[in-house]
Amino acid sequence: MLNKNENFFAGLDIGGSTVKSILVDQAGQQAGDMIEAPSHVTDGFETTFSQLESALDSLAKNAGLSQTAIKGVGMDVPAPNSDGVIWKKSNLADDWMGRNIRDAFSNKIGLPVYMTNDCNAAAMGEFTIRGENKTGLLYVAPGTGFGGGLVLPGGTLYEGANGLALEPGHVALPFREEDGSLPKCACGLDGCIEAWVSLIALRRRLKIELSKDKWANHSFNNENTPIEKKAFQLRDLAENNDALAVEIFKKQGYILGYALADLVRLFDPGLLVIGGGLAETSFRDKYQEWVYEGFEEHGGGVDKGEGSSKNLNKQLTRIEWAKAGDSAGALGMAFMARELFR
Repeated sequence: MLNKNENFFAGLDIGGSTVKSILVDQAGQQAGDMIEAPSHVTDGFETTFSQLESALDSLAKNAGLSQTAIKGVGMDVPAPNSDGVIWKKSNLADDWMGRNIRDAFSNKIGLPVYMTNDCNAAAMGEFTIRGENKTGLLYVAPGTGFGGGLVLPGGTLYEGANGLALEPGHVALPFREEDGSLPKCACGLDGCIEAWVSLIALRRRLKIELSKDKWANHSFNNENTPIEKKAFQLRDLAENNDALAVEIFKKQGYILGYALADLVRLFDPGLLVIGGGLAETSFRDKYQEWVYEGFEEHGGGVDKGEGSSKNLNKQLTRIEWAKAGDSAGALGMAFMARELFR
């Protein structure tokens, strides 16, 4: 039962399309339901601040509390940031850049505020709901781009000296296109993980495949629709065992597994969690098998023992799908606020 004399902590997940908010109590238990509203980040940070204030008010009212019961706030933004200052505007309006957003919001609401990026927040959310996990957690999220986050054993989020740690999407891979070229990444570099495993990568791969004779009779070649729309449809086609879609996702899954093996060499997290839209698909078990193929072939995660019966075939790294869904970021931020400000 809710103890109204406790302190409460809010998590605000500021996305390009939605803002999600969650309230937790001192024990880390969620109080009331998650609140979701359309995002107005392209209208400027002041407009978003007003929206966040409304969210805090709604969180308190829905839990039957006064807003003064909220003692701290964690929030994430869909852009790289350090010490409250956003480095790259991403989907944000221009006025988000160069200003200490964290401190400005803290001064506006009169509460301490912690701020990080969206993938760090989701990593913390996934860690929070896995109370039984005793290792670290490395989170990766193939989406429009490719983000990541690392939580150390005990629940410490690793952000790096400048808030730029765990940007795995921009680590280069030794794969090439069939003509020997390297795919261009949105960051300007060539051959990045994001250039192989992302929605943008799916668009490029689909365009390449549709130019081949083997797919001349595919329904996509009879549709006069943009490649962007066709790429969005690939997931549905894969769920229905369409050969083209399956082939594209199989290659992507293998490359993702290969990349994860290298990340394990660097961080040895114990647990890898894959988020993003693929976590919600009906073919995710197949996709996970393709990930494991690349992971194992590149030497990731299983200790064969080297003659030691104690460690024989011990699984050193588990790979799981994200569990928290849309609430991961907000939950992670609420948990961080609780840890920092209680």
